[in-house]
Amino acid sequence: MKTEGIDPVTPPEPRRSIWLELKDAIRGTESDYTKIGLRKAIFLLAVPMILELVMESTFAVVDIYFVGKLGSSAVATVGLTETYLFLLYSIAMGVAVAVTAIIARRIGEKKKKEAGVTAIQAIFLGVLISLPFSFAGIYFAKDLLALMGADEWSIEYGYRYTQWMLGGNAVIILLFIINAIFRGAGDAAIAMKVLWFANGLNIILDPILIFGFGPIPAMGIEGAAIATTIGRGAGVLLQLWVLFKGSKHIQVKRKQASWNGKIILTIIRTSLGGVGQMIVAMTSWIFLMRILADVGSEAVAGATIALRIMLFTLMPAWGLSNAAATLVGQNLGAGQPERAESSVWKIGMYNMMFMLGVSLIYFLFNESLMRIFTSDENVIAIGGEWLRILSYSYFVYGWWMVSVQAFNGAGDTLTPTKINLVFFWLIQIPLSYYLAITLGWQHSGVFWGVFFSETAVGLFTIWLFSRGRWKTKTV
Repeated sequence: MKTEGIDPVTPPEPRRSIWLELKDAIRGTESDYTKIGLRKAIFLLAVPMILELVMESTFAVVDIYFVGKLGSSAVATVGLTETYLFLLYSIAMGVAVAVTAIIARRIGEKKKKEAGVTAIQAIFLGVLISLPFSFAGIYFAKDLLALMGADEWSIEYGYRYTQWMLGGNAVIILLFIINAIFRGAGDAAIAMKVLWFANGLNIILDPILIFGFGPIPAMGIEGAAIATTIGRGAGVLLQLWVLFKGSKHIQVKRKQASWNGKIILTIIRTSLGGVGQMIVAMTSWIFLMRILADVGSEAVAGATIALRIMLFTLMPAWGLSNAAATLVGQNLGAGQPERAESSVWKIGMYNMMFMLGVSLIYFLFNESLMRIFTSDENVIAIGGEWLRILSYSYFVYGWWMVSVQAFNGAGDTLTPTKINLVFFWLIQIPLSYYLAITLGWQHSGVFWGVFFSETAVGLFTIWLFSRGRWKTKTV
C-alpha cells in the first residue's frame, strides 16, 4: 500500500474550528508536540506564550504610565535601575534558556522523572543567584544610581525604588526560571496563567501604592517597586503549588527536593552560553544608557519610554520565538531534527509578518505613542525618533529572535554568545559612542548605532542558523 505524501510522524488530523483550538491552547493539552501536526503544535504553544508575554509587556507599559506622572526624574530612575535589572535578567534568562532546553530534551526523550529532578535543581540555582543582587540593592542603592549618572532627585528620593527592585529580585528570577520549566515541558498555558495572575495583581496595586488610596498612603516611586514585588512574589507561590501538584506534562515530587550536584553542573554548563549572550546584550544596553545619561535626563527618559513601547510589541514576537525553542528541544530529543528545522522556518515567517505590521505603526504613530506616557515635548521627540528609526528594519528582528531561540532550544547557547559579543560589544557600543559623542549626534547617534548593529546581527544569525550545525548538539 502506498503512503506517498503522508508524513508517518504527523498523521492527518480531523479539522477543528479555530475556536476549539484556541480553547485548547489557553486551557492546555496533553498533546505530544513531537507527533502532532507542526501548525497545530506551533499554535498550541505560541498562543499561551504570546498571551503570557503580552501581559508582561502590558504591565511594563502600565507601570511606566503611572511612574511617568511623577516626572522625568522618576522615569529616569526606573530606567537607570533597569540597567542593573537587565544584568539580573541576563543571568535569569540565560539559566532559563538552559532549563527550557534540558527540560524539553528530557520530555522529548520521554524521561519525565529526570525532567522533574532538573526542575527542582533549577529552582535551587535561582535562589543562589539572587543573593548577591539582593545584598547590593539593599545596601548600595544610592551608589549604584550615582554610578550611572543619576540626577539629585533620583539619588535622594528614587533610591528606595532601586532597593526594593534589587533587594527582592529573587521573585523575578524564580518567575523566569519556573515558567521556563513549564514552557520546556510543553505547559505553556500554565506559564501564561501565572504571569497573568502576577502582573494583573501588579497593575491593580500600582496606582494604589503610588498615589495612595483610602488609608493607604501615597508612596510615590517606591510604591511601584512594592507592587511589583508583591505581584511577582504571589506568582512564584502559585508556580510552586502547580509544579508540586503536577501539570499535564511535568511534576516535582517532594522526595526530589534535594541537592543534586551533577544536574546543577549540567544546568550551569548549558546556561553559560545563555548567560553570556544575555550579559553581552544587556550590558551593552547599560553602556548605551550611560552615553544617554551624558546627553541628559530627557534623553534617558525618552529612551526608557520608547523601550517600554518596544517591549510591548516585542513580547508577542518573543512568544512565537519561545515556541521555536520548545519545538526544537523536544523534536531533537525525539530524534527528528528535520521536523525541528521546519518548525523554525514556519515560525520565522509568522514573526516577520507580525513585525512588519509593528514597523508600520512605529513609522506612522511614533510620537503619538510617546504622548500616551508623557507630555514633555523633548522626551516625546527623542523617544519618537528612536521608534521611527527602528521601523526601517524591525522585520529583521522577527527572524533574528526565532533563529536565536532555535539555537538555544537545541542547547547550542554558545553560538549566539559569540555573535552578540562581536555585534554588541565590538560594534554597537563603539559605534554609538562615536556617533553620539565624537560626532556630536547626541541621542540620535545612539539610536542609529543600535539600528546598524542590530540589523547586521539579525541577518548574520539567520545565515548561520541555515547552516544546520545546531542539529548535532547534545544536552
